[in-house]
Amino acid sequence: MSAADDLCASKLILFNKPFNVLSQFTDAGSAGSARKTLSAFIDVPKVYAAGRLDKDSEGLLVLTDNGKLQAKISDPKHKMRKVYWVQVEGVPDDIALQTLRGGVRLKDGLTRPAKVQLMTEPEMLWPRTPPVRFRKSVPDSWLEITITEGRNRQVRRMTAAVGHPTLRLIRYSIGDWSIDAIASGEWRVG
Repeated sequence: MSAADDLCASKLILFNKPFNVLSQFTDAGSAGSARKTLSAFIDVPKVYAAGRLDKDSEGLLVLTDNGKLQAKISDPKHKMRKVYWVQVEGVPDDIALQTLRGGVRLKDGLTRPAKVQLMTEPEMLWPRTPPVRFRKSVPDSWLEITITEGRNRQVRRMTAAVGHPTLRLIRYSIGDWSIDAIASGEWRVG
């Protein structure tokens, strides 16, 4: 069975996850926790997130009921391309950009090379609640970062390692799927 066959026989949901929402349907956190989960937005039974997107990150989350497809999307051995829009503190110079492109040494090893470019603030950007905190004395800028692995908080750790902490992180796409025409907090069938 090909990936296309897997896809045809599966439920596939593309969700534009808002800030401060867990990438799971239930909160296994502390008793009495009132953290938002996917169940506040998606009422489709038996679908699960393919990969992670941290609570403080936004953007594309792919959900499916197909275990093989879920593994293909989330397992780094498949090297599926993930594109992030990253608002960082400061304006990275050529050395910082080259370091991100060549691989960044993190505590868990060297990252794979990434595609990195400065970009203007995305036109389709929605307001974040709560808004990002800015420092008047420090400029900020936007990067488009494309990676093919998915270590825990990888993009945030990469930008911090080159001296430009992440202020806002939005996953724009995974493979050929993107958040185009999907508002924050909305989903559509893929």
